[in-house]
Amino acid sequence: MVAQNPAACHTLTIMKLLSCKCAEKWSDVAPLVLRLAVGAVFIVHGYSKVVDVAAFEGMLASISVPLPAFFAWVVTLVELLGGAALILGLLTHWAAKLIAIDMLVAILLIHWKNGFMVSGGGAEFALVLFAAAVALTITGAGKWSVDQMWHKKS
Repeated sequence: MVAQNPAACHTLTIMKLLSCKCAEKWSDVAPLVLRLAVGAVFIVHGYSKVVDVAAFEGMLASISVPLPAFFAWVVTLVELLGGAALILGLLTHWAAKLIAIDMLVAILLIHWKNGFMVSGGGAEFALVLFAAAVALTITGAGKWSVDQMWHKKS
C-alpha cells in the first residue's frame, strides 16, 4: 500500500470543488443570456429616447455635441435597433460594435465626470454595458441566433 500525501489529497479535493463542468454543457447559453439582457436594456433606453428625442437632442446640445439633432437620432436608432438585433442574434458583431461605441462615447462625455457609482450618474452601468458589447463583438451571437442559422445555410 502506498501512503498518500495529505497535502496532495487536499489540493485535489479543492480543485474538484472549484472546477465547474458547466462550461462543457452550457457554453452555448452564455451569449444568448448576454444578448437577451443587453438587448432588452438597449431597447428600453432607445425607446425612451424615441418618445422624446427633442429632450435627448437638447441634452446633447447642452454638452456641446456637434450636430445634436443628427446624433440624437443616430444614438436612438443604434440603441433601439441594435438592442433588437442583439436579442435576435442578427448581425450581432456589428450591432454590438455600434453599441460599444455608443457606450464608450457616453462614458467619456457624460458619465466619467460623475465618478464611478451609478447612483451619482457615474460610469458604472455604462461600463458594464460597454464590456458586454465588446464581449459580444468578440464572441459573436452564439448557437441560438439568426446569425448562426444563416451561417449554417451558407
